[in-house]
This record gives sequence, structure tokens and C-alpha cells, in this order.
Amino acid sequence: MEMNVELGNAELVTEGPFAGWKGWGGVDPYESHAGPFYYQQDADGRMRCAFIAEHRHLNAGGIVHGGCLMSFADMALFAVAFGELGAFHGVTLTLNAEFTAPGQLGDRLEATGEVVRAGGTIIFVRGEIRRQTGETCLAYSGIIKRLKTRIEAAPMV
Repeated sequence: MEMNVELGNAELVTEGPFAGWKGWGGVDPYESHAGPFYYQQDADGRMRCAFIAEHRHLNAGGIVHGGCLMSFADMALFAVAFGELGAFHGVTLTLNAEFTAPGQLGDRLEATGEVVRAGGTIIFVRGEIRRQTGETCLAYSGIIKRLKTRIEAAPMV
């Protein structure tokens, strides 16, 4: 998939099933490995995140691995809170999840959410990850701590 770097560290996808969506896969070492995960802001301002479950996202039982869903939920946590973070960066303080249905190979999984409360340094978010059938796979909630300075990651090798 071809991408062009856009605002900040986000990349705009220019072809494939996620054309017009954005992602951090090329600049975030972990998301490059775990994803790729994408996000898009709807006309109403709500963020949607998505990925397509590939074989590498599955566990030994043939369903989407819980760790993969948690990684995706963590990415969605930040996408949903993006407007509240502003020029600041953040770290996850807590991430809670309830697994309610399995994701399957080939599923397009989408995450949505909302900021429940945002204070000076703390942002509370909750949301869901759903299959394209509308079935909820995971309900999540989390807390982000806003940081004034960015923690630099090790260079990508």
C-alpha cells in the first residue's frame, strides 16, 4: 500500500481498501509490526479506526488474538482522544477490556469511542471494536496521561 506522509507523523493511505484513511504504521515501530491499523475522522468529527484481520493476527484457536485486539484498542484510545491531546503527547495509564465475541480471519474490525472526561493532564475514553456484521468483539475503556514533551523512541532498524 502506498502512503504519503501528511500532517505530523500521520500517513495518508492512497490506495487499497483503506484509501483516504490515515495511520502511524510507518513511524510507529510497534504498530508497524502489530497492524497495520488505520483511522479516519467522520463528517460528524468522530474517529473510526479499522484493520482487516490477517492470518498473522490469529491465535492457535483460529480467532483474532486478544493481544491484537488490545493493541488495536490502545491505538483507538489515542485516535479518539486526538482532539483533546492537541499539541501534547500522551501515555496509556490504564486500558480495560471485555471480550464479547471472536474476530475471524478476513474480518474488517472497526473501533469507535468517545472522550468521557478530559482534565488538565488526564483523558478518559471508552469505546467498542465491532466486526463488519455489527457484532461487538471488545468493549474498552482507558485513561491517557497527557505529557508536555514527547518521549523519544529508539530509532527504527
